[in-house]
Amino acid sequence: MIDDLYSAKILTLVANMPRAGRLAAPDATSEKTAKLCGSRIVVDVTVQDGKVVDYAQDVSACALGQAAAAILGANVIGAELSEIELARDSLAAMLKSNGSPPAGRFAELAVLEPVKDYPARHASTLLAFDATVEAVRKATARSETRTSTAGAA
Repeated sequence: MIDDLYSAKILTLVANMPRAGRLAAPDATSEKTAKLCGSRIVVDVTVQDGKVVDYAQDVSACALGQAAAAILGANVIGAELSEIELARDSLAAMLKSNGSPPAGRFAELAVLEPVKDYPARHASTLLAFDATVEAVRKATARSETRTSTAGAA
């Protein structure tokens, strides 16, 4: 069963991490750590018109966390917050309550379905999505604050 966890597809994703590194001037950053295993990710985003237009991630995680981050990094450009939240929530449901795999641009997350049998690995698998949701929320809030006319004379 452990071979299902570390399939050739997952190891290929890990070996080809897209958008690795940091952005020079992100709109927002989020850092998340999985307490159980110590996996860590830092995500930088630039958001324009409610969509992610630039993204970078510094990932120090197990192969499962890296695989999820690779799928996210390959598909996040052009995504809106609601799409990323839905993918995160679907991934969590797939892992924790036998839900269906995510659909749409993040459908490749289905490759992580075997992780559901290893609850200790759930947090690290969700880490990239948790960090990205937080970063996009921060960027969106900042954008709304900058363009708000509230309080204008």
